Amino acid sequence: MDIRRVTRAADVIDAETLFDGPARPEWAARFLAEPGHHLLVAYQGVEPAGFVTGVEMTHPDKGTEMFLYELGVAEGHRRLGIGRALVTGLAALARERGCYGMWVLTDRDNPAALATYRSTGADTDEATALLSWTFTTDSVPEP
Repeated sequence: MDIRRVTRAADVIDAETLFDGPARPEWAARFLAEPGHHLLVAYQGVEPAGFVTGVEMTHPDKGTEMFLYELGVAEGHRRLGIGRALVTGLAALARERGCYGMWVLTDRDNPAALATYRSTGADTDEATALLSWTFTTDSVPEP
């Protein structure tokens, strides 16, 4: 397995089968253009097998932390340690970039995700709650 930091939109498009839907070139370019946005792709040979995205978040009184935005491993490559390797790679990048920590949200009924994150040293924070807002896509400006 080879884990690479992706910096070109074309490489995102080449790995789009890993995402929930088709990657849009303009959105991929916008994501990659942000200095605090990161995308790592794991390859088995030349085939993209998994990915992780992270976003650095800085607050005036806390410093910078890494938000693990999304982790995905292709069906035929699961249970081989790829997810763990990607999370470990993102954590290493976060440390390298001076982040004081890293966090992720996942569903409590997703045992695969919970096991992957815990296998890399993550702890469950029982004291927090996720609240969310959903906006229609017509209220989101195009890049």
